[in-house]
Parts: sequence; structure tokens; C-alpha cells
Amino acid sequence: MEQATAQAQSINIVTEVPGPKSRALAERSKAALADALTLVHPVYIDHAHGATVTDVDGNTYVDWIGGVGVMNVGHTHEVVTDAIVEQAKKFTHTDYTIVPYEPYVRLCERLNASVAGIIDGPVKSALFNTGAETVENAVKIARVATRKQGVICFTGAFHGRSLMAMTLTSKVHPYAANFGPYAPEVYRAPFANPLEHGGDEDAAAAWALDELEKMTKTHFAAESIAALVVEPIQGEGGFIVPPKAFLAGLRAFCDRHGIVFVVDEVQSGMGRTGTLWASEQLGVKPDLLLSAKSIAAGIPLGAVIGKAEIMDAVPDSGIGGTYPGNPVACQAAHAVLDAFEGGLLEQGAKLGARLKSEFDALADEDPGIAESRGLGPMRALVFWKPGTTEPDPARVDAVQAHAQQKGLLMHKAGVGGNCIRVLVPLVITDAQLEESLAILREAVEATR
Repeated sequence: MEQATAQAQSINIVTEVPGPKSRALAERSKAALADALTLVHPVYIDHAHGATVTDVDGNTYVDWIGGVGVMNVGHTHEVVTDAIVEQAKKFTHTDYTIVPYEPYVRLCERLNASVAGIIDGPVKSALFNTGAETVENAVKIARVATRKQGVICFTGAFHGRSLMAMTLTSKVHPYAANFGPYAPEVYRAPFANPLEHGGDEDAAAAWALDELEKMTKTHFAAESIAALVVEPIQGEGGFIVPPKAFLAGLRAFCDRHGIVFVVDEVQSGMGRTGTLWASEQLGVKPDLLLSAKSIAAGIPLGAVIGKAEIMDAVPDSGIGGTYPGNPVACQAAHAVLDAFEGGLLEQGAKLGARLKSEFDALADEDPGIAESRGLGPMRALVFWKPGTTEPDPARVDAVQAHAQQKGLLMHKAGVGGNCIRVLVPLVITDAQLEESLAILREAVEATR
């Protein structure tokens, strides 16, 4: 973790939570915003730095949410903010495909280089705005490249909220209910979750791959499938790390049937697991790799990075848009990559080891914690009702609420809402980390 600096802040709660100014803003929001825009933590933020956020009432919290996996390099990272300001003074938009600019080209070059050893052969990239857009466009690219239509996805998956991405997403409420009709030619296979097999990774992988093979006889013709889309570690699904054998089996399945293997690293990528890509640690060999979220530290940007022969299958102007690869976003992404090249990945690996140690201890002590899981600093606790395999979302809500009052902001995950996940900025200081871990332990013990 980053050592304490003059700018580093600790938790400081000076009013009730939420405070009076946040409550007033919440009332204004009710009148002005669509009701669907519900709030997890109704504390309105005024400013943020590193791994802390400070609300309009002057309360400072340690942020374990990081904009839902967007702030891996930390809030207002100096190199990033300087790059944003410098580019904004030059120009903010032209539309790359109409009047191009160098930062877009250089960013694609750097992204291509970053997947050497992950994607075989020549690589090319295209930029978009969001994770959902990368998913939509990956499917489009795969369909053109294969001249096929079908798409395989997985239970527990989250790929976004646009039409195809929403259809691929496994959690019906709140993401998909009543928003149909959904995209056709989509088939959902089981994801390999070792917890569901008593921790036996080999059994989990063998079962899931066997079920996928059975689906070629009962649900779809394998020769009709254009793309198989999978997260190497499920994000919204609860930070489920599948066995390496499962991911290798998916690669082999795609090879046998001429399917484009699409790996969604929107949440697991950009240093979240202690390496730039989770695929590096899991031995994943995609045809297309997707990135977004932390790629530009809060400025909307996404990327599809893939085998050149597949990327080049799309005809002129077949992909793109008005805003993708905005120059400000590109320069922010360059600064993010600079930060990772400057030692942030090593900080992340150290953070992951400390989180694993504490989370493993909590899981050993508490009969209501089914599992501590994750990879590096992408870490989660899974809560079941003691003595059962029934998810316990009520306890997760109680832990989260207790921590909020003490100055730690967390966000749950899992199809059953029974996981506490950590997406804390990798720049968190040792003091901030230990302070927040103490609050987590207190919240877990208080709700036991």
C-alpha cells in the first residue's frame, strides 16, 4: 500500500450519517430524479483523494467501492488529473473517425502491447465509452467474423445494461425484469463455482464443462454459436474465481467449434487482481479481451482488444460512434497505464495479501461466513445463514450499514446479495487499510 503522505486522510465523522446537507440533497433528488436512481449510500460527496471521499457535511470515509471498480489508481490521482486538465485545454472532442488524433492511436498501441502473451498473434483495438458498449461491440465483431449469430453466457454473469449486455447478464432483478423483449440467440450455461462443490475445483470444472457440452444437444447447435462471453472472475456475481481448468476448457470448446472466445475484464482488469489483467494469473487465452471501468480513472472509456484477423472482419464504419475514445479519456488512460508501470501493481499485490489474510481469518471465525474468496485485492466475503447454504443478504446489509456509520463505505455483490466485495483504490495507505479492516471486523462481530 501507499505510505502515508501529507495529503492522506483518515476517517473523520463529524455529523450523524447521513448529515443534514446530504439529507437536504436527498430530498431535492426525490423531486428531480427518476425514482429508479436509488442510492446505496445517501452521503453526497464533495471531494475525494486516494482512497477517501468527503461528503458535503465534512465527513470523511474510507472508500472500498471505488466508483464500483473504476478508481483503482485512486481518486484525483495527480498524474491523471494533470493529464485531463492538459488535454482539456487543447481540445475535448472531434470524433476520432471524423477528425483523428494521436492519443487514441498511442493508447491502442499500449493496450495491444499489454496483452502480449495473453492474446496470440497480431492484435488490434477499438475504443468505446463503457463496459456495456464493449460487450455489444464484441458480439457484433464476433458475428461478422464468424457469420454466425448465437452467443453463450453464464449464470451469475454481469455484462452491462444495454440490450445485448442486459440479456447476457444473469441477475434478473433489478437489471432485466420487465425490460424485454431481450436479445435472441443467447444461451446461458452454468459457471464453475467451487463453493457449490464443497471447494472441489476439479469437480466444479468438470461438472460445468459437462453441462455446457450437454447444451449442444438440448439448447443450441455448437456450429451456430458466434461468441462465448465470460468474466474470468465474476464481478456482480460475487467475485467467484473459477478453476483454471474451467477457463481452459472453455478455450478448448471455442476452438473445437469455431467460436470467438470473449473475456470480459471490465471489472477484473486494470490492476484489480494485482496484475494488469486477471487473465495473466488464470492462464486465460481470449480472442477478444474487454476493458472499461478503471481504464481511465472515472472518465468514460472502454476498449475491445483482440486478434487482428477478428477485429478486421468488420467492414468500414461498422463500429464506432460519436464519443468513443474521447481525447480527454485517452489521456486519462495513458496516465493510468503510467501509474501501473510506476509500481502500482506491486502495491496492489501487497494489498491483496493483507486483505486475504484478514478475510480468511474472519471466515474461519464466523459460522455465517461461507467463504473468503477472490484474487489479489479483488476480494469478497460470502455470507450464508449458519448451518445452511442459504444466502444471508440481511446480514450483509447490516454489516454494510454498521460500517457506513463508522466511516467505511462498502458495496455488496452476488446474485443473492450475500457478498461483501472490496474494490478499494490500490493506493490506500497502510493506516487507512488497518482502520477500515478494524471497522469491518467490528461490523461483522456486531451482526453475528
